[in-house]
Amino acid sequence: MAYINLYTNNPTAGGTDGTVVSLDGAQTSPISVTLDKTKAESKAIKCAIRCDAGYKTSGDVTISLSGTTASKWKLAKDSNYADAAAALTSAAWADSIAVSGVGTTNIVFWAKASASTDENPSKDTSVSIKASCTIESA
Repeated sequence: MAYINLYTNNPTAGGTDGTVVSLDGAQTSPISVTLDKTKAESKAIKCAIRCDAGYKTSGDVTISLSGTTASKWKLAKDSNYADAAAALTSAAWADSIAVSGVGTTNIVFWAKASASTDENPSKDTSVSIKASCTIESA
């Protein structure tokens, strides 16, 4: 059992919606983005984190990136951005973020993927989003 999961597909802050992101490299429901390298493009993806029923976190959850091309990704806390375009221009992007109070409802955050003009198109599955925390009974 995972106890805590990441979600995508436009999750609602404070809700329980979204599609759970693949676990353990299964790639059945990955966070996916298509970028146009000719534009040196970036896109923001709305994500959420929440615990399974009966669990919560104790203290902060550090959400970070790992993998071969993790430097092409950034994370940001949500500030009730209207959409991905607003998050792209207004968010404070970082290699990791800390969120608190994770329970059984969504806490929204954003992931940003970027492409540079000097890279070849590829299906990159090397990057993982990691959540480091202590889980306890609610």
